[in-house]
Amino acid sequence: MNASTPRPGGRAARVRSAVHEAVIELLSEPGGKEVTVPAIAQRAGVNPTSIYRRWGTREALLADVAVTRLEEDSPLPDTGTLGGDLTQWATAAASSLLRPEGQLILRALAMSLPGSPEAQEERSRHFARRAGDISRILDRAAARGEDPPDIDRVLDHVLGPLYLRALFGAMPDIPAYPQELVEEVLHGGTAQARPHTSEQP
Repeated sequence: MNASTPRPGGRAARVRSAVHEAVIELLSEPGGKEVTVPAIAQRAGVNPTSIYRRWGTREALLADVAVTRLEEDSPLPDTGTLGGDLTQWATAAASSLLRPEGQLILRALAMSLPGSPEAQEERSRHFARRAGDISRILDRAAARGEDPPDIDRVLDHVLGPLYLRALFGAMPDIPAYPQELVEEVLHGGTAQARPHTSEQP
């Protein structure tokens, strides 16, 4: 069963919020070995059947938690220029991934792999939304008369490196590194990885 975005405020939204918080709390505990549906349900104060009915599998729930939190931390900017928008967006995404909660979210995302068809659908939905954000930034730039790059170039050379480096704890300095990635995409420069990486939580 696929997760759907609930209407703001109602019981469904409260349950979703409680379950998401329970996942984060359990991931924060030493070892994080008890991130099971029964443990999540107990922590959230809901019935395990409610989780299965809404998300289908634990992996789909973990994917939903991961993508929701990452999206909340990197809203779509509007600075008036393509370079400004991409840099602000990439910097927010990188900063979110490096926070303690961001690291937990990456772990949740990794734990959902390869996962069930429901989990794969959640990750695909997240990728589509991220791509949609970038597409809107590029479309606005084109409407202003700028010459934006292809969306796949931004995904491959900005978003991809940020997630990969954050996952392996090798993110260079922020905001310099996201800015360098954007410069590489927009102006054909070469992003130089800095000698010191940010300390990981």
